[in-house]
Amino acid sequence: MADLISDGKTRVAWLATVSNINAPTVAELNAGADYTQRITPDGLKVEPSTASVDTGSLASTFDTSTVGRIGFENEITFKRGDTGPDDAPFTTLKYGVSGYLVIRRSVAYTTAWTIGQKVEVYPITCGEPKHIPPAANEVAKFASPMMVTAQPATSATVA
Repeated sequence: MADLISDGKTRVAWLATVSNINAPTVAELNAGADYTQRITPDGLKVEPSTASVDTGSLASTFDTSTVGRIGFENEITFKRGDTGPDDAPFTTLKYGVSGYLVIRRSVAYTTAWTIGQKVEVYPITCGEPKHIPPAANEVAKFASPMMVTAQPATSATVA
């Protein structure tokens, strides 16, 4: 049995627009900003949560529940850059900026976007960027909180 290693097998893009979040096109993905190399190794935080709905009754003698609403808490930690292109996430992802966060997993980062690949597409509005406190022997960083504004497509297929 072999384990799936994630190192170098995630790609993250920021798209200003996408026509269909369930089927983003290769052209739309290529037109987006590839921020993968600006994200810290542990900086991609996309955490789903599922609410619990109580299904018990007055007659119940056992607690029962079912699944309720799904939500996401998204935040990405980026490295700051000393040139315009390298600092694009910081200059782009400001408070109130909306777009689409696209994540491809388990495919080599260097592999081009290709029809049929599975991706996650999150409609996002950015929160206020947070400066990460400086530390010895670390690059300057900031975190961008990202609010999911509509139901995402967590199993979209590239068209």
